[in-house]
Amino acid sequence: MRLSTVILPIHRWTEGRAVWRRAEELGFHAAYTYDHLSWRSFVDGPWFGTIPTLTAAATATERIRLGTMVASPNFRHPVTFAKDLMTLDDVSGGRLTLGIGAGGTGFDATVLGQSEWTPRERADRFAEFLALTDTLLTRDTTTYQGGFYSAVDARMLPGCVQRPRVPFHIAATGPRGLRLAAEYGQGWITYGDPKGAADDTVATAQAAVESQLTRLADACEERGRDVAELHKVLLHSSSSPERPLDSLDAFVDYAGRYRELGVTEIILHWPVPDSIFAADVAVFERIANEGLARLG
Repeated sequence: MRLSTVILPIHRWTEGRAVWRRAEELGFHAAYTYDHLSWRSFVDGPWFGTIPTLTAAATATERIRLGTMVASPNFRHPVTFAKDLMTLDDVSGGRLTLGIGAGGTGFDATVLGQSEWTPRERADRFAEFLALTDTLLTRDTTTYQGGFYSAVDARMLPGCVQRPRVPFHIAATGPRGLRLAAEYGQGWITYGDPKGAADDTVATAQAAVESQLTRLADACEERGRDVAELHKVLLHSSSSPERPLDSLDAFVDYAGRYRELGVTEIILHWPVPDSIFAADVAVFERIANEGLARLG
């Protein structure tokens, strides 16, 4: 099992550089950042761009993998985004992972002036966005005319450092998204039950992920893929009833239960004081240093 972290893009780089370097020093497998223009309770505070932040992090680190958690079509176009991804993969020396999903409502979903997409349109756009981004990153030149996106003689030279392209880790819980993960993904991401209720328990939270894993396996079988080929990534949600950052023992229990289900990577939020991601930094660093070793 791997242990990674999410570092919110809230730090001026004079401070942020030290945070990303510390993540590497602590031995995290990867450090991700949110791909939003603003987010929930942080909407009135500092929030920096995803790709510039990851590019700066790539120049400040040497080994740790870097990625989006997760990108969406809400405010992006596949052609320009693919060019950014190719460039970032080059700057990082092939350390980029693209976490990508269909996106949600609110916050930055209508920031470009568009009407809020229906669930059906959101799913349709995501399928096309994903397919075109895959094509762009695996070909020197792409021309495409779709229902939502187009590309005319789009050049992607010299291509990604990682071949055939950067790995896609696809966030999905519904049938259509899971089929896309089976078709395009090198990994799959969940944060648990997207309809989680206030009265959820540890047992119900775990059962939701177990059900998703079963349906992912079914989608892979339908596609003719071995589900074991995909990394299974669990992002700990602040709304989850589980509290792995309370103590080292709490983390070991949490990670152990999900490892038994088949999860291969756990992602914890880097502590942010006075927020929903507040946590004891000393406990967080102890988990980073000792958690997986204690897990065995």
